[in-house]
Amino acid sequence: MLIRVAVILVWVTCAALRAQPQSEEKAVVAVVQRLFDAMASRDSAAAQSVLMAEGRYFSVRENGAQVAVGGAGHKEFAERLASGKEEMRERMWNPKVLIHGRIAVVWTPYDFHRNRKFSHCGVDAFNLVKTSEGWKIAGFVYTVEPAGCPESPLGALPGTP
Repeated sequence: MLIRVAVILVWVTCAALRAQPQSEEKAVVAVVQRLFDAMASRDSAAAQSVLMAEGRYFSVRENGAQVAVGGAGHKEFAERLASGKEEMRERMWNPKVLIHGRIAVVWTPYDFHRNRKFSHCGVDAFNLVKTSEGWKIAGFVYTVEPAGCPESPLGALPGTP
């Protein structure tokens, strides 16, 4: 009987330890999704709630042999978000998440739609830090690829022809 109890305790402990990283991964991905949701609703306050104020973002666009790299601070990102008029929808799939203590990285393919029309695809790379308020995006970089995009496993954007 004592052996049975010991085996059950070891099994429960191992299961709990395995579940913790998965829940942290889900929490990290949820922060990125909240940013996408804020973009879709053009909600500057919601975006700022998941972005570290000191952070920056960069985009990388290739056009033949030319490469354009642009970027700005998170504050500017949130201001542009609030002032924009067009509808935006960004969707990610199969995110890869790495976590070490209070830092995390999310690497994910995405597609982007403007006014319900496909615009481009690419790869997003987010760096996150776990603060006293929870996970926050410290910075991100993404590629902008208007051509040669694989079909999204998410299918067509709902409500598009």
